[in-house]
Amino acid sequence: MELRSKTIYLRLADLEDAKFIHDLRVNDKYNKYLSKVDDDIEKQKKWLIAYKKRETIEKEFYFIAHKISDNQPIGTVRVYDFIEDSNSFCWGSWILNEKKTRYAALECTILIYDFAFGKLGFERCHMDMRKDNLKIIDYHKRLGVNIIGETEIDLLGHYYFEDYLKVRENLLNKINSQ
Repeated sequence: MELRSKTIYLRLADLEDAKFIHDLRVNDKYNKYLSKVDDDIEKQKKWLIAYKKRETIEKEFYFIAHKISDNQPIGTVRVYDFIEDSNSFCWGSWILNEKKTRYAALECTILIYDFAFGKLGFERCHMDMRKDNLKIIDYHKRLGVNIIGETEIDLLGHYYFEDYLKVRENLLNKINSQ
């Protein structure tokens, strides 16, 4: 499976991506707001093997982001935590490295929401954002995410398909104006 935008595409992660994923996850430049992982590539491989089983039954999708121009991998993003009775999903494990394109974050956002809302048919996205990750909180609020609560370390948000549709065209216009 491949999801394409103007300057990036997402493809499903494979076992061969373990080193790339591991290098991003243990890099202090990128992992500040993510759950911690051991500096053990074999554990990353085992996690990917288990993930591929969840992917097979469509319970989770883990993507590697690439630049279209040179096929170079630039990051990761995951769609997971499907809650069937509330028709909701979560997305995260989102890392874009310094080789990303100018609008890679916006393109990734559109690809993920189009996939989860459009292809998978979800009606809501639930999310938790680290309280000290002000940049990502602001990003999601600008998209229209509703803050519905908090834990000791996270703000909790909901984002509905209708809210996404209100901003989708503006996001596409921004990407296409480059």
